[in-house]
Amino acid sequence: MDQRIRLAITLMQDELRRELPLAELARAVYLSPSRFQHLFKAETGTTPAHYLRKLRLEHAKGLLETSLLGIKQIMHSVGLKDRSHFEREFKKLYGLTPRQYRATALLSSTAKRS
Repeated sequence: MDQRIRLAITLMQDELRRELPLAELARAVYLSPSRFQHLFKAETGTTPAHYLRKLRLEHAKGLLETSLLGIKQIMHSVGLKDRSHFEREFKKLYGLTPRQYRATALLSSTAKRS
């Protein structure tokens, strides 16, 4: 993978809660926004905005599995603001709403302990 794209992904992971404009990411890796977006899509198969959304949802999934934070707290910790949008995107990616996912994760962890 191109080093500039790796750097951009690292920036996204480090700044998960913050909106990172395309121009800022492109500037960080010394590319024009259009060239950056083209190279990012060629390397990852998706746009920077979609990639960031997926990173946020993956982090939220991990928090649902490992913490007792409420849905609103998890959304805040990953930089998402609209609960209905979060729940819809989460369900689209994982097949369950965040609440259903947590219940399933709790049941499976309880069953493993038995």
